[in-house]
Amino acid sequence: MAALRFHSCFLVLYAALLIQTRCHGHLCLPEKHVALFVFGDSLFDAGNNNYINTTSDYRSNVWPYGETFFKYPTGRFSDGRIIPDFIAEYAKLPLITPYLHPAYSQYTDGANFASAGAGALVGTHRGFVVDLQAQLSYFKNLIGLLRQKLGDADARALLGRALYLFSIGTNDYVAPFATNSSGLLSYSREEYVDMVIGNLTIVIKEIHKNGGRKFGFQSLPPVGSLPSRRALNNSAVTGEVTARVILHNKALSKVLVKLERQLKGFRYSMANMYNFLGERINHPSKYGFKEGKSACCGTGPYRGINSCGGKRSAVKEYELCDNPGKHVFFDSGHPTEMANEQFAKLMWSGTPNDTGPYNLKALFEL
Repeated sequence: MAALRFHSCFLVLYAALLIQTRCHGHLCLPEKHVALFVFGDSLFDAGNNNYINTTSDYRSNVWPYGETFFKYPTGRFSDGRIIPDFIAEYAKLPLITPYLHPAYSQYTDGANFASAGAGALVGTHRGFVVDLQAQLSYFKNLIGLLRQKLGDADARALLGRALYLFSIGTNDYVAPFATNSSGLLSYSREEYVDMVIGNLTIVIKEIHKNGGRKFGFQSLPPVGSLPSRRALNNSAVTGEVTARVILHNKALSKVLVKLERQLKGFRYSMANMYNFLGERINHPSKYGFKEGKSACCGTGPYRGINSCGGKRSAVKEYELCDNPGKHVFFDSGHPTEMANEQFAKLMWSGTPNDTGPYNLKALFEL
């Protein structure tokens, strides 16, 4: 009788597991499985630029990048993990692999489309990066693969439950000044910001049209406080870039409120990266850092010359700190793993003052 009761209990448990899991051939997914799709620039690039035809200025596949966690360079612009890596961990997902990695096929967990140097505008670093429109094209290709693997209904369900995470815009405001793009600089601040936000909005609407409902964003960082901008010591240019970034952040907040009214089921999280980073730059010891202004790896004032790894086109020599975890910045424009983890925690479970109207944890659970 005991054996019979055990067998009955096993069958009930097995049936419950089948109800909670959907299987397609050898592929089985939990009923509430939430994938993570990542779009953006170098803050979120997990190595896509390793697989495109670009220059060493847009890659970080050299030592000492990756030294802290991976123990080798992965293409991430940090000494270790970046924000999407931590978000994936909190969501109990594996690290989300670059979409362009030739061996990647586990797309049901999501994909990372981000490309270092990318902007919302197609012209930003054109020819050297995967711009946001091209990232959207890759995403649409992936939808086709998901439909083949899962069938239309389950692919649609996966896309509807997924989270779409963005970090884009900084390069759009920095690049014109770096390359003296006089045509772009002829636009007023408002006109230029409208173009950047407009391009981002088109991509958001396209993802929504293809089933996306839950979106995560972060405001642009205080660009004028990056080691690279401090090293240039050009207050006029830095002031103009900063003014455009502040305008962008205000405009993005307004657009997201509008999209929540316009688009069926649209929910979003907006993290205040401008304040997060500014706080740690100006008050490093409050957050466990020793150095907020100078990078761990680079040369020149504030180690703000982009020479980390010695493979870039301009300067081959570089200095490297002993402990990246004591620095807010790893190189001239990118945070250390320690800083990325703090940002990710605020995005994941921060209060509405930091991250709202939802935090990412709440979106994953919706």
